[in-house]
Amino acid sequence: MQALPKSRLFRFVEQAMHMARRAVARYSSKFSKRRYTLHQHIVLLCLKVRKNTTYRTLLDELIEMPRIRRAIGLKELPSPSTLCKVFNRLDMTVWRVLLNLSVTLLPTNGVVGIDASGFDRSHASKHYTKRAELTIQQLKVTLLVDTRANAILDLHVTTTRKHDTKIAPSLIKRNVGEVAVLLGDKGYDDQKIRALARETGVRPLIKHREFSSLHKAWNARLNADLYGQRSQNETVNSRIKRKYGAFVRSRHWWKQFRELAVGCLTHNINKAL
Repeated sequence: MQALPKSRLFRFVEQAMHMARRAVARYSSKFSKRRYTLHQHIVLLCLKVRKNTTYRTLLDELIEMPRIRRAIGLKELPSPSTLCKVFNRLDMTVWRVLLNLSVTLLPTNGVVGIDASGFDRSHASKHYTKRAELTIQQLKVTLLVDTRANAILDLHVTTTRKHDTKIAPSLIKRNVGEVAVLLGDKGYDDQKIRALARETGVRPLIKHREFSSLHKAWNARLNADLYGQRSQNETVNSRIKRKYGAFVRSRHWWKQFRELAVGCLTHNINKAL
């Protein structure tokens, strides 16, 4: 009997397990009970985001997925509270390391767009919030996206209405050597950003706010074909919201930040497949 081919879900699990083994140790502590490995936990957390579901529903579905369980090496399933506690323990730096590893799976070209989008901090229905006259606060998520592979290189998340020009410098400094051309809209029009980009060897292609005819002339000189690739940022933002939800499920801000980082990691692995 011919063996069944590997599904995208199976290949996703294999790739996530491979990266987890490269990023973290097998166990979190020498005092660990060694019932489950950190690698297994990371894969399960990525699966939860990929399937846009809850811990309980994910584990319920895994009962009927023997091939996935064998790929992870799970002989028994953890409880939902176990996964929740592991997610609390895994620091944001771990997810950033995994995100950097996922970028190496994709053919990037150094032409990178920067753009921000909003994610709801509650998944209450729009009808309810409108009737109850509630205002749901949003997270501001800024992504660095490679325009060739639609790979997410880095992200910045804030609960405040921090201006784009205050966010961009930290992303540029963190990704020196990964960015050759930086594409940005008028929200990033700041001479300090342009100067910082040039200092780090990055060519800034950022539109000017048009206060005079000189600004209009500068915008007209922009490479239209190259600058037009900035639309890939909107594509990636839209894809993440459609596939993984336009809201975060966690209630604490630090867990919300990690949840979005896992979403970016999941996006990159899916693109690599």
